[in-house]
Amino acid sequence: MRWINARPSNGARLALTLTPFVLVLVAYALGSASRLADNANDKLLPSFAGFAAAIDRLVFVADPRTGDYILWTDTVASLLRLFAGLGLSTVIALVIGMLIGMLPYIRSLLSPFVGAVSMIPPLALLPILFIVMGLGEASKVTLIFIGVAPIMIRDLALRALELPREQIIKAETLGGNSWQIALRVVLPQILPRLITCLRLQLGPAWLFLIAAEAISSDSGLGYRIFLVRRYLAMDVIFPYVLWITLLAVLTDYLLDRLRVVVFPWSDLETQ
Repeated sequence: MRWINARPSNGARLALTLTPFVLVLVAYALGSASRLADNANDKLLPSFAGFAAAIDRLVFVADPRTGDYILWTDTVASLLRLFAGLGLSTVIALVIGMLIGMLPYIRSLLSPFVGAVSMIPPLALLPILFIVMGLGEASKVTLIFIGVAPIMIRDLALRALELPREQIIKAETLGGNSWQIALRVVLPQILPRLITCLRLQLGPAWLFLIAAEAISSDSGLGYRIFLVRRYLAMDVIFPYVLWITLLAVLTDYLLDRLRVVVFPWSDLETQ
């Protein structure tokens, strides 16, 4: 049998999935043990017991100065900014992407502009945003929007352009106007792609959020990571990085399940 045709069983698939994670944990445990054996106060690779103590302090013990549970306060602050930026990007991208994909005049007007804007490095605009909009929440949300929305617009416009022309002609033959074609023909077929596009932009959105929080913020996951780095507090940084990763993975999974539940037929297109 050729390797290209081999399919792992359910048990083998689970074992293969877990193997890289186990190897990373084992490699870290060995490296940490080696460094702590040479220097018990080493901060670069804390032990798992050190992680547990830090997590307990961040999650279950209120800050004596503010009374907040630090991890949860930072998580809420970051998620509010992230979802605000992604929500705004989703709405704008859906509307403009459909218009560009459907209407040739709008495509000629906006497509080159959106393409040019999508090439601008968003982090290069961060100082400008802080100068123009201040150091508050608006500049952070705007950075996420600028970094995510143009890519989503281009993706959705391309998806709308990919729809068979025959569908549009049939809708016109049945008397459908542009508004009806947009709502009944184009919109249902690009919504699954919208969810997939949103999933693909989660990573960049987190990047822009953390960058903004690191430079100017008094709360948030990115703010905390860059605050404690000056103390070499790896027992805080590593759990925060892992927590961000878990949040991103969970969001990605929930979005994918939403796509499958609401648009079950979209799975057939990928098979």
